[in-house]
Amino acid sequence: MKTLHLIERGFTPIYEQLILEEQLLRADTRNICLINYGSTPAIVMGISGKKENAPLPLIKRFSGGGTVVVDENTIFITFIFNKIDVDIPAEPKAIMQWTETLYSQVFPLFKLRDNDYVFGDRKFGGNAQYIKKDRWLHHTSFLWDYDPARMEMLSMPEKMPAYRQGRGHLDFITPLKEHFTHKEAIGESLKKVLHQYFKVLPYKEIPLPPSRQSTTFI
Repeated sequence: MKTLHLIERGFTPIYEQLILEEQLLRADTRNICLINYGSTPAIVMGISGKKENAPLPLIKRFSGGGTVVVDENTIFITFIFNKIDVDIPAEPKAIMQWTETLYSQVFPLFKLRDNDYVFGDRKFGGNAQYIKKDRWLHHTSFLWDYDPARMEMLSMPEKMPAYRQGRGHLDFITPLKEHFTHKEAIGESLKKVLHQYFKVLPYKEIPLPPSRQSTTFI
């Protein structure tokens, strides 16, 4: 059974989290799961995203994917694996299928649709990935709850999955608070599932060599 090192944080601003993730991806050699319950408000764009006009900090992350608004009611879960340590082909579709198997044991009525995590036809989690020579990363922002005004700051994406049917943000998303009693219950449920597949240990900080940083404020 492979070892998985767990980082769990009560509240870390998303910029700090992304900097940490990028360092762990590029400079660490361990398999890692990071859970973070909330951030200061921000809009986070994929590496190729177009700048939004909004009264929140704008962050361009190192991974692909779309633009999201995050805040104290967002739950972040990230996996970073060595390719040789897991029996998962290091390509986007296979990684998404692995997360589908994993999260179907965490969330009731969960489905994967066009790379979104949904209940029925409403989205509660969005994903992005980064695949390099020897390691890959998959991170998700889950909606525990949301501020409608902040959601309306986002422009409609140019490309949308067919199941969205052109719906605006507020008609397209659903919060996890309707399905769990508290935020930490999601992390507790996930950790129980992870123990079935990995030897889960607390992450111990060690000095890491300098590495490239692509995450920036814009």
